[in-house]
Amino acid sequence: MQSDRAGLLYALAGFCLLSLGDAIIKGIADQWTPPAVAAFRYVLGAIGLSAILFAREGSAPFTSIPKLRVQLLRGAAVATATLAFFGSIWLMPLADAVAITFTQPMFTALLAALFLGERLRWATVAATLVAFVGVLIILRPNFAAIGVAALLPLLSALAMAVLMTANRAVRGVGSVLAAQAYVACGGALVLMLAAGAGAASGDPRFALYWPEWHVLARVAFVACSATAAHWLVFKGTERAGAATVAPMTYGQLLVATSLAWVFFDEAPDAIAMLGAALIVGSGLWLWWRGRAKDLSGSTR
Repeated sequence: MQSDRAGLLYALAGFCLLSLGDAIIKGIADQWTPPAVAAFRYVLGAIGLSAILFAREGSAPFTSIPKLRVQLLRGAAVATATLAFFGSIWLMPLADAVAITFTQPMFTALLAALFLGERLRWATVAATLVAFVGVLIILRPNFAAIGVAALLPLLSALAMAVLMTANRAVRGVGSVLAAQAYVACGGALVLMLAAGAGAASGDPRFALYWPEWHVLARVAFVACSATAAHWLVFKGTERAGAATVAPMTYGQLLVATSLAWVFFDEAPDAIAMLGAALIVGSGLWLWWRGRAKDLSGSTR
């Protein structure tokens, strides 16, 4: 019981720290371009994780990368998710964007059924349909205000689902640290290419330039805090189990809503909260179904 409680607190702290990073990124809107912010964040993460990996495991993880194509897919997926999410929180309320990204578990279940041969249960289909009703409720005012860009958090959720599915395909082929370093390096490479392509397009919204020092400092803080957050979530999962800590992820939404209200004057909207409740409720129901099945040993 003590281990479970500690695990839950570790995971909750990690998920809340991720929301703090999201709020910091939202706070530098219009001070640097989304591709540049995302690229700088992942370059720092790649350097740091690679240095730690080399110190602990030597050169072996770098000379022979297992399942290279899948590792590249992981990097492209996390780059897409990050770029889409950063863009979304600069265009729409933070809580709305975060709520829509919680469709990721449903996307993951669908992709796992399509590409990994996992069984697609009726509960997953039902939860997915309810969640997307919630997405439509949240998107309605945002779509009217900013157009197709309102779909960016949905793209971020889909890309994260691709990452989660690819993670399952590389389980057991290396250490957890190596897996983190590979995805950070792949993400940094793709994001640097995206930043370069944006600058080459001539569009002033994607011009490359060095921002004020405090912008670099805040992105560097987010790179460090995100790494710490993932470590906390990992420790929580290690102590209490993935199924036990899963609901703690919704603490991220509560913190995001609070920070958006305090710092960006984005007061919670009743309609958006209804949509968020449908998304969160469907996710929690899926979690409960999974827990009940594990406890009963049923395969139904």
